[in-house]
Amino acid sequence: MTTKEILHMNAGHGETSYARNSTVQAITGLCEPTSTILPKSMAIADLGCSSGPNALTLVSAALDAIHHHCAQQQQPPPEVCVFLNDLPSNDFNSVAKSLATLKHSHGDLDDPVVITGIGMIPGSFYERLFPCGSLHFVCSSNSLHWLSKAPDDLKEGKIPMYDMVEHLRVSRRAAVRDAYARQFRKDFTQFLSLRAQELVTGGRMVISLYGRCSENPISRSNQAWQVVAVALNDMASRGIIDKEKLDSFYIPLYAPLENEVNEIIEDEGSFEINKMLVRNPFSGMDDATVSPKMIALSIRAVFESTVVLHFGSSEEIMDEFAKTVEQKLSSGSAWRAVLAAEYPLKSY
Repeated sequence: MTTKEILHMNAGHGETSYARNSTVQAITGLCEPTSTILPKSMAIADLGCSSGPNALTLVSAALDAIHHHCAQQQQPPPEVCVFLNDLPSNDFNSVAKSLATLKHSHGDLDDPVVITGIGMIPGSFYERLFPCGSLHFVCSSNSLHWLSKAPDDLKEGKIPMYDMVEHLRVSRRAAVRDAYARQFRKDFTQFLSLRAQELVTGGRMVISLYGRCSENPISRSNQAWQVVAVALNDMASRGIIDKEKLDSFYIPLYAPLENEVNEIIEDEGSFEINKMLVRNPFSGMDDATVSPKMIALSIRAVFESTVVLHFGSSEEIMDEFAKTVEQKLSSGSAWRAVLAAEYPLKSY
């Protein structure tokens, strides 16, 4: 089963996040080189909007950026059409309920941005979603590290994502890493090519995704799913989940290195990188806030649909999963691995 059929997750974005600040710069970049005037009408799209209270964060930031830019330039704001995209399993009803709040908050501004239409577009962003040359601004946050599917060559070769036998796991580490890297390159290249067709000439895109910072061979093999695999391996060893099912379990997620992202963007050729930033998501947060329990609950929220689909629906299994993840994170080494592996790599 492919990612687009099973995956649904939530992600949050703070007021001071890079995504919000970079959005302002990207909106300004839409102006003609010799002018500060925005188009009379604009279309913006959030790809991987998710649901819940943060679903409209990026769109709201874009509308704020348009409003402030027009206020500074003393020009009337453009009419804006907003498109919200996620997989068909996303809770779009929840997103729809947030739209009234969005319109109300921007309607209170002096000379507000006029939202002329809002569309919800279910589907994978690894497929065409919009007509050619129809979008001015595209944003995507905490989504592009999810692959369209797990690597076929691992499944066909019956190479586990995380082998229970340690010496086999070590010997296959490079093969697993390279298979995931190839799938990420294929998917990310496809994403860039499709968005290049859908954006107007001079359009802008802001994206963020989880990445890794170190070239160290051991660190290079760390992935955002590693602590999940460690916890499931522990549960399999205790007979809570089936060992054979663990061997055939693959999480379609890859955290790339910065140079991988750079190289793919350059090789695909449709976009130029205006700015790239690597940031520790836990920077400025104390250990009491970023606790193993909090991270374990977040991991459960993100991975539960994938785990349940493969191992079966059971509240007891998921409770044990969260408990085991928390225990592994509390042990120290696994906790540091998560911190090292999950630095969001944000680029536009």
